[in-house]
Parts: sequence; structure tokens; C-alpha cells
Amino acid sequence: MGNKPKLAVGLDLGSSSTRIVICALENESLRFLGYGEAPVNAWNRGRLSDQEALSQSIRFALHEAEMRAQVSPESAVFGVGGSVAGINSRGLYEFGRRRDIEGDDLRYAVELAARVRLEEDRQVLQICPQDFTLDGRAGYRNPKGILCARLEANVHVVTVSMQDHQGMISAIHQAHLAVEESVFEAFAAAYGAIMPEDRARGVVLIDIGAQSTHVALYDADALVLATTIPVGGDHFTRDTSWLLKVNYEDAENLKREYGCAITGSAADNSLVEIPSAEGRGMREAPRKQLNEILEARAEELFERVYAEILRVGMEQSLLEGAVLTGGGARLAGMCDVAERVLNCQARNGLASGIENWPRELDNPVWTTAAGLAMYSGRLKLKRDWKRASAGVAGMAAK
Repeated sequence: MGNKPKLAVGLDLGSSSTRIVICALENESLRFLGYGEAPVNAWNRGRLSDQEALSQSIRFALHEAEMRAQVSPESAVFGVGGSVAGINSRGLYEFGRRRDIEGDDLRYAVELAARVRLEEDRQVLQICPQDFTLDGRAGYRNPKGILCARLEANVHVVTVSMQDHQGMISAIHQAHLAVEESVFEAFAAAYGAIMPEDRARGVVLIDIGAQSTHVALYDADALVLATTIPVGGDHFTRDTSWLLKVNYEDAENLKREYGCAITGSAADNSLVEIPSAEGRGMREAPRKQLNEILEARAEELFERVYAEILRVGMEQSLLEGAVLTGGGARLAGMCDVAERVLNCQARNGLASGIENWPRELDNPVWTTAAGLAMYSGRLKLKRDWKRASAGVAGMAAK
């Protein structure tokens, strides 16, 4: 018998579907083995409301993935969304005399910066170092070996609801999986779809889920903003249901089959059949009416994202633009609205860097799960590289 493969597993606990990706870690690369997906009804407005339902969904998705991959993983990295928020913090470490900076000094300064006062029911999810300030001189990325007496670490601390986080861990354990690490979903999607050099030039990752949208903003390969916006794909469907007077399921079908987030196209002149209540005949409505509904909600979503970008002063620094992931990114015209509102280029974020990645998963819905599997592989390669971002974090862990 051959050696048991070392597995890298990503578990995306979405608010409408649970998705899992299993890869084999071979040397320093990942090879795709299998995937699984199962619907879930365990979330309410971004909060975990039914732990048992989540656990059952994980079991179904895991079983499907195991059947395809022909392996049984023991652990996974899972993604956290919903009530995630981020804050910038600074930690000061004074040596008392000028001396060379060592790796332990960098880690200690980061630890000091991470000691933030949190509200009740909040816990630290990730600590993402940004840069260092030496004797008042800012902007050092890797100051190891440089002389100074006063070292300051600038970090972005990502926090999450303690209750939700523990509920997700318990649900995963009930599905007979161990937890390797928990990662902000937008961070994982960026890890799976955006190259480090693109993050260094400034980029925003917008992960549009069913109930909320997660935002990760990068500058110089450092995470400068992590936040959640309580608008997601469900809001587009609910708007359609309310304004076109159809039930939720029919509204979802209309959105997927005929919907577009921009108006003004030739298709706007056509008519679409609108389902009616039982016993009544079909009716018609201009496709433009449907698209106007979707465009209004898309504009609101990206305006809220732009407000967050303005808050950290990055509105003119997104040289690599916006990357859209999640189920909401599949709606036609979303990149066009993003470009118009955010004033930068926009594209869908697709997973890259996994060998034999199947064509049927080559869409933004699976980017987060792929990024989580890649993160799992990274952890196995460097066990001491934890709760940190690429770039500065990798340096601080050395």
C-alpha cells in the first residue's frame, strides 16, 4: 500500500450552501481530489441559528466529497463570515537601548498590538500585521536586523462573535471533523483568487454571499480593512419578490434566468413571463423592470462598499481594482455596476493555483472553499505560520 496522502481541506460554511474541497498536498503544490455541496438552513441574518442543521449539512457535503475523492479527511480549515469586523491597532515595544531587531521582537510587537479591548461576545479571529515603525520612521515591511530602540507594530485585528464561532466549531466536530484553523471568508477568497503582487498594488475583494457581503481590502500586500455589509443575494431576490408580486422561489428563478444588474441593454426591451398565484394565468412584464430592481440594489451594495473604502482612504489606490466572489457575483452586470460605483476595474475572482481544478467549479461560488483548502495546505507546510496574512505575516513568523 502506498503512503497515505497529506490532505488540505477547505470548508466553506455559507448561509445557503455548505461547500467542501479536498486536495492532496504534494511537495509544495495542491492537487484537486474532490468536492461536496449541500444546502443549509441554519443562518438568520448572518448569525448561526440552528447548530444541528449546520452539522447535518456539513455531513452531507463531506460524504459527497469523500465519495468523489476516495479519501476521508480528518480535519479542515473553515471559513467565518456573518458578524466579522476588523480594527486597526498598534503595539509599542521599547527596548531601552538601540540594538538589532530580532524575529522574536517582531512577534512580540505584533502580540502587543493584538491586545485590544473587545466588546462582550467578541473574540479575535485573525491578526494581520501591516507594517512596522522604527524610532518614529514608518513603513518598514521587514525590519529584522535593523538598529532601533522603539519598535511599533501596526496590525489589523479581525474579530468575530464568540457564540457563532464556537457554534460553528461544535457543528464541525459533530460532523466528525477536527478544526485546523478558522479564517475570514473574504481573506480566504482573496488567498485563492488574487496573487500577492496584485494585493501589493491595492485591491478589494468583495465576497457576495446569500445574507451578507464580506470585504477584504489590501494595500502593499497587507490587510487594511475587514468588514461585513448586511446586504447579500437574498436582498436582490426579496426586492424582486416584493415589487413583482411573486413568491420567493419564483423571484429567485427570474433573477437567475433573466436578471441583470444594469439597464439599457437591448434585452431590456423584451418581456418576461411573471408567474402568478395558482388559478391565475401568467402575466408579462418588461425585462427592464426586473433589471431596474436589481440595479438599484446592486448600486446600494457597492455604495456601501465604497463608503468603507473611503473610510480608510484607499479610493485612489486600488490599482488592481475590485474582485467579486460568492454566489451574488454570478448575477450579470455586477462587475459593470462595481466599476461605475467604485471607479476602478472589476472582475470575477476564480480559484487559481490548484492542479486539476475542475471546469464545473470554475466560478466565483467555489473561490472561498478553494482558498480555504490552499490555506490548509499552507498551514501544513509551515506549522508555525498561524493567524496571519501573507507578506508581513510570513516574515513575522520566521
